Amino acid sequence: MAMSDIFISYARSTEAEAERITQALRTLGYDVWRDDDIPAHRRFGQVLEERLAAAKAVLVLWSSDATNSDWVLSEASRAREMAKLVQLTLDRSALPMPFDQIQCVDLSGWTGQDNAASWRKVVSSLAELVGAPTRRPARPVESEPGRAGESSIAVMPLANLSGDADQDYFADGMVVEITNALSRFKSLFVIASGSTLSLKGAAVSPVAAAKLLGVRYVLEGSVRRAASRVRISVQLIDGRDGAQKWSQQFEDTLEDIFALQDKVALAVAGAVGSVVGHAEVRRASERPTDNPTSHDLYLRALAKPIVTSAEELRASLDLLEQAIALDPNHGPALSRAAMAYRNRYQFGWSSDPDADRLRAIDLAQRALAMARDDADVLANAASVLSRAGGDPGASIELLDRAVGLNPGSAWAWFVSGRLRVNLGDAARGGDHIENSMRLDPLSPLRPSQLQNLGLARFALGRFDEALALVQQASQLRPQAWDAQFLMAACLGQLGQGAAAGEAFARGRDLNPKVGIDDHAGQILRDGSQRRIYLDGVALAEGALSPDDRNRVQQTKAGDA
Repeated sequence: MAMSDIFISYARSTEAEAERITQALRTLGYDVWRDDDIPAHRRFGQVLEERLAAAKAVLVLWSSDATNSDWVLSEASRAREMAKLVQLTLDRSALPMPFDQIQCVDLSGWTGQDNAASWRKVVSSLAELVGAPTRRPARPVESEPGRAGESSIAVMPLANLSGDADQDYFADGMVVEITNALSRFKSLFVIASGSTLSLKGAAVSPVAAAKLLGVRYVLEGSVRRAASRVRISVQLIDGRDGAQKWSQQFEDTLEDIFALQDKVALAVAGAVGSVVGHAEVRRASERPTDNPTSHDLYLRALAKPIVTSAEELRASLDLLEQAIALDPNHGPALSRAAMAYRNRYQFGWSSDPDADRLRAIDLAQRALAMARDDADVLANAASVLSRAGGDPGASIELLDRAVGLNPGSAWAWFVSGRLRVNLGDAARGGDHIENSMRLDPLSPLRPSQLQNLGLARFALGRFDEALALVQQASQLRPQAWDAQFLMAACLGQLGQGAAAGEAFARGRDLNPKVGIDDHAGQILRDGSQRRIYLDGVALAEGALSPDDRNRVQQTKAGDA
């Protein structure tokens, strides 16, 4: 194995900071290795050991999450034993023993300045171990710009100046709403709010954010909510040099919150120089509800996930039901509630699955009746109806309409891609998922995006590519049992039966009840592709129970 200069160890929650440090070191000419470079068909634990041994220096990025990561602690210990440890802190968290006895550079708040004293100290320490760079210095690496080039933008987290931390949800909700409004202007390429909100609390400069997200402009600012009034202050920053191109302050009452969002979105679009047609202005200005309390409850619900646990889902659903009670025609709230009910019965968190399934269908249909021009509502409804026994063709039509209305909706592209892969159109489905990933490069949705793109590659017979993608998804979401099953199918098809058995066993430990035949039928409706999946799983050595094997054989026979 070729020796690399520097191995970087970090917690997944600090991926943005790790990427910034990686690019800065590569700009200096160093050969840097991170775990996102793990090749297909390799077991990542084995690869990490080899790369640790091969590196000349190991740079550990300490953070509160890193101090609790078994992987980071193990890698730091190996580096210390091999006398090639360099360490820095991203948030000044207390270091675990014995690393608290070793010099650690404070890099908290660093946003890429190559002349910063703390950064020079890191580079100096690395140079003592590595020496001169092994290749010529590279030009600074920037993300690929958005399709719209000069008209690409990201709405960064807005600072909450209300003096009340409980109002963070409102500031985050404004980011979501302004992003959605801007996304409806087809002349703009807009990064999804999930990616920008993932940078909340990180000391990322506008220039660094623009490079990381691949856009020309970033919008930053603040929200101040007091009594019944809201004030939004925003600045448009050129991502190339950090120059402020435009700034403005907007103020209105909570009763006119949608008008306020529209003012911000239209002003930003004009500042970027977009040409906005009358139809797009009308669509961007449509209000989902006239009830400000219902909308406030909806924003509170958006701040709570509906896929991580039964408790979080229940809390979100309580808020959504209150929003719907106040305004039964609130389309976004209806569609979000439909998703919550669908997830509750699908994930096994329901005491009455059939009642929840019927409730999800009813809410999805009501949402469609109220908001057929809202791309995310259409995508939510299509996702619910396609999995609740509805007509897949009708769901595809809804999704085509969604991406037509709002080509900037990462969620609509993802749902469209996932359903197309499910129905057998893996090539087109994969393209749609990649569109979603480009629009939302730092999304909390990333594990699902990677896993479903891996499924698309698997369905096309590209097993090595599929394995690499699913391994990345599994690292981001270790508790995903379905990722382990897909990994087993990939490894089986690649002739690695022992590794396939280990992956399948991990999946079975995480979900001992699911039937592998039922699961295969849920993710791949095409019979020939389902057989390929089950053939791969069947090669998992020593993992399948006799019942599993019998059900796999019966399903394959039925598909033949």
